[in-house]
Amino acid sequence: MSSSRSTFNTLWIFLLFTVSQAFAQETRLLRNPAINGNKIAFTYAGDLWTANKDGSQVERLTAFEGVEANPHFSPDGKTIAFTGEYDGNTDVFVVHVEGGDPKRLTWHPGEDVVIGWTNDGRQVVFSSGRKNGPYLDPDQLWLVSAHGGNPTPFVLPRAANGKFSPDGQQFVYEQIAPWETEFRNYRGGQNGPLRIFDLKTYATTKLPWEESRDIDPVWMGNTIYFLSDRNFTMNIWSYDLGIKSLKQVTFFKEFDCKSLEGDLSNLIFENGGYLYTLSPGSSQPQKLTIEVKGDFPWTRTHWSSINKYIESACLSPNGKRIAVSGRGDIFTIPAKKGDPRNISNSPGVADRGVAWSPDGQHISWFSDESGEYQLVIADQFGMNKKVIPIENPTFFYKPKWSPDSKYISFYNENRTLWIAEVATGKLTNIDDEGFAHPVHVIYGEWAPDSKWLAYTKRLSNEYSAIFIYSLDQKKSFQITDGMADCSSPAWDKSGKYLYFKASIDYGMNVGWLDMSSFDHRINSSIYMAVLSRETASPLAPESDDEAIKIEEVAPPAPEPVKNKKKKKEDIVIEIPADTASIVKIDFEGLEQRIIGLPIPAKSYDQIKSAKEGVILFTEYIPNEPGMILHRFTLEKRSPEEVAKGVIGFEIAADGEHYMYTTADQQVVLSTVGAMPNPAEESVSMAGIKIQVNPVLEWKQIFREAWRFQRDYFYVDNVHGLDLDWAYKTYSPWIDHVKHRSDLNYVLDILGGETSIGHSFVGGGDYPEVERIPTGLLGADITIENGKYRIKKIYTGESWNASVKAPLSGPGINISNGDYLLAVNGIALDTEVNIYSYFSQTAGKQIKISTGKSISLKDTTTSTVVPVPHEFYLRQYAWVENNRKLVDSLSEGKLAYVWLPDTGEGGYSNFNRYYFAQKHKKGAIIDERFNHGGSIADYITDLLARDLLGYFNNPTSTRQPFTAPNAGIFGPKVMLINEMAGSGGDMLPYMFKMRNIGPLVGTKTWGGLVGIWDVPNLIDGGYMTAPRGGFYNLKGEWDVENKGIAPDILVEQDPKAVIEGHDPQLEKAIQVAMDLLKTQEVKLLPQPQDPVRVKRAKD
Repeated sequence: MSSSRSTFNTLWIFLLFTVSQAFAQETRLLRNPAINGNKIAFTYAGDLWTANKDGSQVERLTAFEGVEANPHFSPDGKTIAFTGEYDGNTDVFVVHVEGGDPKRLTWHPGEDVVIGWTNDGRQVVFSSGRKNGPYLDPDQLWLVSAHGGNPTPFVLPRAANGKFSPDGQQFVYEQIAPWETEFRNYRGGQNGPLRIFDLKTYATTKLPWEESRDIDPVWMGNTIYFLSDRNFTMNIWSYDLGIKSLKQVTFFKEFDCKSLEGDLSNLIFENGGYLYTLSPGSSQPQKLTIEVKGDFPWTRTHWSSINKYIESACLSPNGKRIAVSGRGDIFTIPAKKGDPRNISNSPGVADRGVAWSPDGQHISWFSDESGEYQLVIADQFGMNKKVIPIENPTFFYKPKWSPDSKYISFYNENRTLWIAEVATGKLTNIDDEGFAHPVHVIYGEWAPDSKWLAYTKRLSNEYSAIFIYSLDQKKSFQITDGMADCSSPAWDKSGKYLYFKASIDYGMNVGWLDMSSFDHRINSSIYMAVLSRETASPLAPESDDEAIKIEEVAPPAPEPVKNKKKKKEDIVIEIPADTASIVKIDFEGLEQRIIGLPIPAKSYDQIKSAKEGVILFTEYIPNEPGMILHRFTLEKRSPEEVAKGVIGFEIAADGEHYMYTTADQQVVLSTVGAMPNPAEESVSMAGIKIQVNPVLEWKQIFREAWRFQRDYFYVDNVHGLDLDWAYKTYSPWIDHVKHRSDLNYVLDILGGETSIGHSFVGGGDYPEVERIPTGLLGADITIENGKYRIKKIYTGESWNASVKAPLSGPGINISNGDYLLAVNGIALDTEVNIYSYFSQTAGKQIKISTGKSISLKDTTTSTVVPVPHEFYLRQYAWVENNRKLVDSLSEGKLAYVWLPDTGEGGYSNFNRYYFAQKHKKGAIIDERFNHGGSIADYITDLLARDLLGYFNNPTSTRQPFTAPNAGIFGPKVMLINEMAGSGGDMLPYMFKMRNIGPLVGTKTWGGLVGIWDVPNLIDGGYMTAPRGGFYNLKGEWDVENKGIAPDILVEQDPKAVIEGHDPQLEKAIQVAMDLLKTQEVKLLPQPQDPVRVKRAKD
């Protein structure tokens, strides 16, 4: 019996080991699957792979630095079409299923994404935004021959994804390419039903829909399979077209199903990073066990320059070295002699926020080596580290040493200001600002004697004031009254004065999120607070007089002390020789001792104190790269320009040396009293390398991203997400990341778990792919009579110099209808993709030959400069066509204004178009495709203006001036759609709340939260966490994940659009014209001249 038991135990252990090995070897993060018969394809580690249907015989199909994705088998299974980044652009490629050189099919510089094939296998179907007017979203489908040539637009005006019916007569499709594919439980305007489009009649039929996200249709026989989250987890559903029956097919609960594809007899999809197949009629998906083996070069340890990853920098006390934090490590770099040193050398750890102690002996930074950020103090070689844990660990900023090197001040993401005592590690909470403002101001500046800390804090009126904290009294004193916005305190080295800037025209900028704050330039003056009542003003009036000689009388010598024994209580205390730096502050009456420096009021940024009586400060210059660095001395009493193009600057503890960085990435070191010489005083960062271990770095980035959601999310409960569950669930996925794109995919899913908009992920240290830019001519080009012909030239507008139109302008005599015959002397072949002739031409002069006929004998050669994109040219044409349509259909009575966003573009467009049409009777405000930005209160305030009266006009027209004069006072209608969001959600919300007029169109995106504050990831990538959300006057969270519904629902019916109509715009015109019947404001004529001169009569 014992022998049998031993045999059984041995067998059991072997089985467990075998199973565990199988699980350990199974690969996760397999994406974008496709299937054809016994063959499958998928994306992993940025490359394409194939395998047998059972998961065996895994082979790599592509290997390239860029990302290859979206594989789709041709119907015969011999070819795979995919999206690739060869040549640095996102284009359509095909490759034989057994491998070989991929063939490029598209050359347009926009993004082309493969979605499938035509049923006959002759053409690849892809989505692109190349011809879209008002937006860049890739939601128009195109067809291109698998052998190459010129793509042609699919007849359906708008679609992002879809499949043909088995007979090829119909097409089931998703209409919209959503902004956030991982937004779980989303219920805003970008959800919509799947639609079936009849390719003969252009009629459209909607599938049953429940406000859910329904995507990835697959048409098999008489059934359409698709993914839907109508039960709040994405599963496979089916719709039987015969009996019109809807059925749930799979029942996953933990992870969403993704990327549903199929052939004639099988479905394939992703769930939880694994691939599954499913036979029609079955509800039992089969999980594929796939082990991907190969060379993954992007996981190898390698050396990388830190130049573009530097986050913070400071000078050693004597200016001989620079300390920087970059790519998660701390470096010191010599100004002249020596070599750079990596003093933290911590792969997989984020070391941020470097500061050098004034005594030169220590360097501090924040490190997350423990899993949370802690304060680290080491010697200048990175040795003898001391770690100070910080309560309530989070993200920390702006460490600043006290001059005696005994304390360090810093603040956290919640704007709490701290002081750490270096010797004991004791932490003192100094103050809490209480505002998550995007501009951080609550950082400390130490007094020369290390007994005081000056800082800025926002008050309840959201103006900033200067405070001084006393370490001895453990108390803060407010020294400015909040009636001006004050910030950037800097102590004079003498300890007698505190400099700061103050603005009395800050005003509208309190509304930093509001459009009404635009174009309100903040001018500041620079002030000095004389701290002691015993100190005279250093700016007292000067006068040239002869010096008065004063006889000095020596004091009597003290009597000698004879034979006096020193007692214990007579111990002599050494007084420092330099007692001038001891700071004395008389807070009583201090506001009366604040004086302005003789510096013109301008838009200043930071002020820093150098040696005694000297400050450096920066000035913003509109539309210029970088700022101007100025110097001011109490001796000369006038500012002088030091450098231009400055991004930031730091002053060494000795007050004599400083450094600045420029917009072109120069780092310049100089001395305060001299003018800098960038040619001789620059320090190059380009050659400084860091050894990067991607595997460790990716794990740190994942944890950092998880902390972003924990620490920056706008509500404490993170929408009910169990953050510990999220970490435990998704952190094992990082072991399967073999390319930076895989990591972003995981981060996107992690962010999506919070069920919030504006959860964006991007960037990071991707393998570099050289971009070969394709140039465009700004024209629609067709093929006629076997040649390329210019159908329409986009000319832009005369009032926007930044919009370049290559075929329009003085000296270019090219017209619509001309033939395009040659480029740089090469005759064009219409069997060759036209954009391939313009590879590497964007922004460069080329010669094109055009003619009125197809003959090469009678041509005109013109020198033109192709543009990298046609977006603004096509956008302007779309806007002008709409404006002219409104003008025509309203008989000149209605204005048309399109708002591309609620940022600078929307602000400019509103000012450009609204006031130029103020003579109209009413207005159509079109905010379709509005990508947000700020809160457009400026626009709604003007739209809501009432006519209050007139001022007469005594000239011949007698047309009165209205009061207010800038406005349209008749009816207004706003157009909205699902591609308007964020600020584009808030604009129609305010329009409706103020009863300005009706909303026409479709429901908006539903993403009304704001993003700011969150730092970058250590490799330059980013992940956002919404910092503020909107709630209404009833105290209810609103708009987010809902959108703004129209008063009058109008969809863009494909048939009508194909016929040349814009149903939404035409309906808005009709509504406005109907409103004009009752709401038209007719200007009153000037009344009869008044008689006001009167005399008393007898």
